[in-house]
Amino acid sequence: MPAEPTAATLKDIARATGVSMMTVSRVLRGAPKVSAAKRELVMQEAQRLNYQPDPYLARMMQVVRSKKETRVRAVIAVIREHVPQDGLLSPSYQYVPVEDIRRRAHGHGYSVEEFHLGKDGLTPKKLQKILQARGIEGVIVSPQSTQLPCSKLDYSPFAAVTFGNAMSQPALHMCAGNMTLGIHTAAEQLQARGYRRIGVAVTKWIVNRSQFGYSGGLFHWQHGLSAEDRVPLLLFPNNDISRGYEAFATWMDEHRPDALITFDTHVPAWLKRLGLRFPEDIGFVVHDWTPKMPDLAGIYQRRDHLAAAAVDLIVTQLSQHEHGVPDVPRQIMIPPQWVEGSSVRARQ
Repeated sequence: MPAEPTAATLKDIARATGVSMMTVSRVLRGAPKVSAAKRELVMQEAQRLNYQPDPYLARMMQVVRSKKETRVRAVIAVIREHVPQDGLLSPSYQYVPVEDIRRRAHGHGYSVEEFHLGKDGLTPKKLQKILQARGIEGVIVSPQSTQLPCSKLDYSPFAAVTFGNAMSQPALHMCAGNMTLGIHTAAEQLQARGYRRIGVAVTKWIVNRSQFGYSGGLFHWQHGLSAEDRVPLLLFPNNDISRGYEAFATWMDEHRPDALITFDTHVPAWLKRLGLRFPEDIGFVVHDWTPKMPDLAGIYQRRDHLAAAAVDLIVTQLSQHEHGVPDVPRQIMIPPQWVEGSSVRARQ
């Protein structure tokens, strides 16, 4: 039998093109500062020789290079938004904690710093200059405003990821909780406990940030229900939940849900004001549960995993020398988890 052909190596490509092995390596891993002519020459020869990289060697070299480059790009910036008039900075809204981001980043050798657009006069233009002056290449964007000042940044110098779908343009790589699955899971849990009329009461910001996961999930769940068991979605008229009592009371009186998926703030007090107790009179589920709510049932969006996914996407981009708005954004969806609580009755 004829012997199998020997796999082409970097040395073979270097010999055929007349450039150094270092130049061949830089071209094949997409490193900058290689002339267009040399890049084209190396790529053509690699294709002709059917060069296939050794994944184990590539991974080892990536570790070596990352240690050399730590000083150059040791910081990942987390960009928040501080626009108080939008009503999105209250405890009603949860965002990925910087501690979770920092924990994952430290495992990759990066530190993390937060920047708040709109606070202390920090504009997108000023932030752009600060990040570039400090050589920060990786940014994680956490939108917290309907005005989205984060969308005004020029992302071409950065490896970037955003949380959720609030910022659709520019379309960056994105990590988010799968709230379509979250609503389905919560509805199934409530149905198993004998609840029939399940209502969802949230804000437009929450629906948009989930890429319509709440409204779409509810619509799909209700598709298999009888008409008398379908409760329409309540969108509060303002992102400031404290201003929503009248709309909530009217909706409750008109539709009479026997279980609610909603905010942990304000709504419990409103139910008490309406003479309703949970779980005796109504089931209560927090749409965005955190460990600070141990007595309530809820949908846990696992933001520690969101943080880890975002940091990993940044590190991958930096290792591949990828910067700017991607042609095809990668979207990572983290499945939420149902959390038991005394605010709903036991399963039947």
